[in-house]
Amino acid sequence: MDPNHNDPSRNNGPNKPDDKKRPNWLLAAIIAIGAVLVIGMIYNSVTSSQYTLTTFSDFLDAKEAGELAEVQFRADRIVYLTKEEAAKDKSLQKACYTGLPTGSDTMALSVELDAMGVTVHRLIVEDNSGLLMIGYYLIMGLMIFGLMSMVTRRMSGEGMMGGLGKSKAKVYMEKQTGVTFKDVAGQDEAKESLQEIIDFLHNPQKYTDIGAKLPKGALLVGSPGTGKTLIAKAVAGEADVPFFSISGSDFVEMFVGMGASRVRDLFKEAAKVAPCIIFIDEIDAVGRSRDTRYGGNSEQEQTLNQLLSEIDGFDSTKGIVCLAATNRPEILDKALLRPGRFDRRIIVDRPNLQGRLDTLKVHTRKIKLAEDVDLNKIAAATAGAVGADLANLVNEAALRAVRKGRKMVNQEDLLVSFETVIAGTEKKNSVLTDMEKRLVAYHEVGHALVSALEKGAQPVSKITIVPHTTGALGYTLYLPEEEKILSTRDELLTQLRSLLGGRAAEQIVFGTVTNGASNDIQQATSLARHMVSLWGMSDELGLMATASVNNQYLDGQAHMDCSQETAAKVDAAVRKLMQDAYEASKQTLVDNRALLDEISEYLLVKETITGEELMAYVNADKQKLPEPAEENTEE
Repeated sequence: MDPNHNDPSRNNGPNKPDDKKRPNWLLAAIIAIGAVLVIGMIYNSVTSSQYTLTTFSDFLDAKEAGELAEVQFRADRIVYLTKEEAAKDKSLQKACYTGLPTGSDTMALSVELDAMGVTVHRLIVEDNSGLLMIGYYLIMGLMIFGLMSMVTRRMSGEGMMGGLGKSKAKVYMEKQTGVTFKDVAGQDEAKESLQEIIDFLHNPQKYTDIGAKLPKGALLVGSPGTGKTLIAKAVAGEADVPFFSISGSDFVEMFVGMGASRVRDLFKEAAKVAPCIIFIDEIDAVGRSRDTRYGGNSEQEQTLNQLLSEIDGFDSTKGIVCLAATNRPEILDKALLRPGRFDRRIIVDRPNLQGRLDTLKVHTRKIKLAEDVDLNKIAAATAGAVGADLANLVNEAALRAVRKGRKMVNQEDLLVSFETVIAGTEKKNSVLTDMEKRLVAYHEVGHALVSALEKGAQPVSKITIVPHTTGALGYTLYLPEEEKILSTRDELLTQLRSLLGGRAAEQIVFGTVTNGASNDIQQATSLARHMVSLWGMSDELGLMATASVNNQYLDGQAHMDCSQETAAKVDAAVRKLMQDAYEASKQTLVDNRALLDEISEYLLVKETITGEELMAYVNADKQKLPEPAEENTEE
């Protein structure tokens, strides 16, 4: 519903002429002058085609030779007729013309020609090039005037295209969004914070009686795909008030000042229908910090200044609440985050185990599920996934069920879809040599066996040597038994040894290494560097943070924040952690070489084995160990 619909102030009043009945004199004038110019150019073209172009030297030579019969002096040229052409019939005569050099004394030349008996005409035909030039300038002026008039009318809301400076905000009502808090799962803390805002919009008197003031703005912060925009739409559905939604990039346009104009228009329209909610998505596009010595985009700064003044200007008791979303809060201007503006920060974080389970239940409400589906296992396997990832997983499972000719989604569809998201689809036409298959098999079993033999390691769910479209020739899938927020140093070292188990197996069995461990080494190096530079788990550096994390809601990469000497020590500590973990993995596999060979040969035959099959081999091997001898207690 447009709040401006049926607004009489936007209709033409009695003193305002109707645009459709207004005579378009500007267009008529441009057409008339254009017609004159076209006629003039055609005339010049026709008349010029009747003459032969010569040089001024040719004209002087003809004069000296006495060959001139008639000469006409014009504004910028000399037209002459030779005696040979004059003797012809007039319909066949063709005169010559040449340019008139600057500074030529036409009076003396005409006197000389008259004395020679040549017929001389002075300015018989005036050249119309000056008139054409005036016409050109006139029509260009009219065109510029018309363009500026059109832009002005568009900025003021008139004309065919609507207002150029008008806000592009869309108004959502509850019946249009169709989203409520029932459609948002795994974000209980965020919903609780926003519930207070909704209650204020419904019952403002309850807060004003006690003297409380609700924050004018709330900033939704979180990683991409966590559901910030979905939560904002759910607020609109729950509050049942007009909901203005606009992206931060919509404020910044090609024309300077348009962003500030749109901000003014947005808040002006919101004030008319208060109480309401204004939602600015990706506010970092317009709210970037101005604290830079190199200056910034003046259009962006003007828009930000206007936004700050508008937030300060409206009365919070009227029920206008500003919501904004971003995944880069560290780059926002401090003035935007000060008390009285977007001072309430609502974290929309990655869901935990229960949150993922609730999210899967929301996304599978309209999906026909088989009886064997266990969403708890899927939620446990998708640690770190956001709402968008889970929605994609469920949709991929439904598509797979259709491809397989089933009418219901089963557990296998969900698990295969999860593996498709992390590793891609299987490459059925990929052909590996026997040596390559043996290398991949030992590599993957090296990962799995080190994990199975280490205490506190994540249990293995699946091992496969089937190539996938992401470039992986095989992979080992882990399925944690429980979701942990904190990890001890021993657990991280165990994870480090598991990551390097594949490279260790290659070295032990084949006496060489391959490039297949590149991703393992990258993950292990990142883990070791975090242990040293962020978590203070290095014996060499101790409790010292040598790096800081920027863009924690995006890539979350750590950037070194120390001297070059300290950075060198960090590199040495990381290298020592990696080398120690690698040697420990090698020792574990050497001690269990027979088990490594047995499981690898089994994997070469089946190509894919489960964690249960792996542990069956490991447990059977443990049962083969001799019982420890009893100590002789006799004296």
